[in-house]
Amino acid sequence: MSQPTNDASSTNPSRTPRPLPTAGAGRKEWTAFVVLLLPLLLVSMDVSVLFFAIPSITRELDPSSTQQLWIFDIYAFALAGLLITMGSLGDRIGRRKLLLFGAAAFGVASIGAAYAQSAEMLIAARALLGVGGATLMPSTMALIRNMFTDTKQRSKAVGIWSGAMAGGIALGSVMSGIMLEHFWWGSVFLINVPAMVLLLALVPLLVPEFKDPEPGRFDLLSVPLSMGSVLPVIYGVKETAAHGISVAMLLCVLAGLAVGTVFVRRQGSGRSTMISRALFQERGFGAGITLNALAAFAMMGSSYFTTQYLQSVLGMSTMEAALWSLAPSVSVGIAAPAATAVAQRVRRSSVVAAGFVIAAAGFVVLNLTGTDSLWLLLAGAAISSCGIVTVMALVADMALASAPVEKAGSAASLLETGQEFGGAMGMALLGSIGTAVYRADIPASAPHQVRETLGGARAAGGPGMVDLAREAFVHGMHFAAAGGAALLLAGAVLTVVLLRGRKNPVGREAAGASAELAA
Repeated sequence: MSQPTNDASSTNPSRTPRPLPTAGAGRKEWTAFVVLLLPLLLVSMDVSVLFFAIPSITRELDPSSTQQLWIFDIYAFALAGLLITMGSLGDRIGRRKLLLFGAAAFGVASIGAAYAQSAEMLIAARALLGVGGATLMPSTMALIRNMFTDTKQRSKAVGIWSGAMAGGIALGSVMSGIMLEHFWWGSVFLINVPAMVLLLALVPLLVPEFKDPEPGRFDLLSVPLSMGSVLPVIYGVKETAAHGISVAMLLCVLAGLAVGTVFVRRQGSGRSTMISRALFQERGFGAGITLNALAAFAMMGSSYFTTQYLQSVLGMSTMEAALWSLAPSVSVGIAAPAATAVAQRVRRSSVVAAGFVIAAAGFVVLNLTGTDSLWLLLAGAAISSCGIVTVMALVADMALASAPVEKAGSAASLLETGQEFGGAMGMALLGSIGTAVYRADIPASAPHQVRETLGGARAAGGPGMVDLAREAFVHGMHFAAAGGAALLLAGAVLTVVLLRGRKNPVGREAAGASAELAA
């Protein structure tokens, strides 16, 4: 961990940085780490917390169909669009300071969402929640990078971090259902407030401040450019997954890619840029982002089908489906720390490649399901989740270890932005495969609702048509699972190629890199 400095030394630009010591983290650091898991859990839970609340919100606030979509989506869009900006900002003003700002914003926004009196107020509060979330996620990962300078301890911490993030998404929908059994819909947001108050109280006591001692000028123009490149692509991909390919969404994605090209060129040519070129000097960083995005592709693609299978094929209620979906999360909580422990003894590239193979095996199991295969589905989901979280934990640690310590916030934000892209693409591409097969299996004479979705078939079709639609959905899931398995096996090959000859990361600090503690 960096050593404290006084005001004079920390502001002297000519000061020679001290090497980071590599002493292991003690009780204080591990206690601080547990506190840092609070915002991570809540940010990931807020992705799914509205699954049960939306019927009550509809009755109380009477949103239009467009407003209802924005109530769901604005949080994820604000989060994804601001990750790069907030990661860079944390490197400049201090990661702890940004974390505290984000916690305060997240708590205030949660109260605003809980007591919103109109759809517009709720959309605005959800947008502020996304802004807060964008500060919290890269800050927590960057602080972990700074607090744990010992390679084994850092790997263990990142493994637990990855498992908590994956589990939080599943936990959000269940927590929402439990709260709504006893309280009004706003309670699903109020559960954030005590945790944020605890975070604001404990972080200043337990977590030291870290920031880049020579951050350079903040590139204001890159803020709209980064948002203009990320948001149109993710929005276009998500809409394509939900409603099929359209000219408007294709143009939206192309516009985002065009702005992204301008953004990348600016980062490559400017003196004071939002993304430091030093991040990509180590081969492991770019490889980590690529492999992490590929794992997120598989994770969201799998979730897309398993959730629908539980509700639409097996006919479970939303609450019942959410509870069953927690079952694979138990194995995830074990897999991430176990993978990091194995990677201490075996070449990391081999463990990452094995993770991809395990995830592919899970997709193969999904390919064996019928229309009444609950346990087979859960087994496939558990196996694939274990493989995916293995990949995510190890490549995230590898990427962070490859990045300069003073750029840890930017490194974490790029990892998470790539994860958002990968997840959106997984839902869009694998979902499109399943939908195409489903529609091909449904007779052209069937009602439009039946041909669109299995949910529509349950609402509009008779028993015979519903059975046919269930078979068609499972058939489509088989094709998507086969495509996902092939992609994951390609990920294993890509791992061997990208990480060939690369030893397990020890972190830049072991080579004499440094980070400065803010005064």
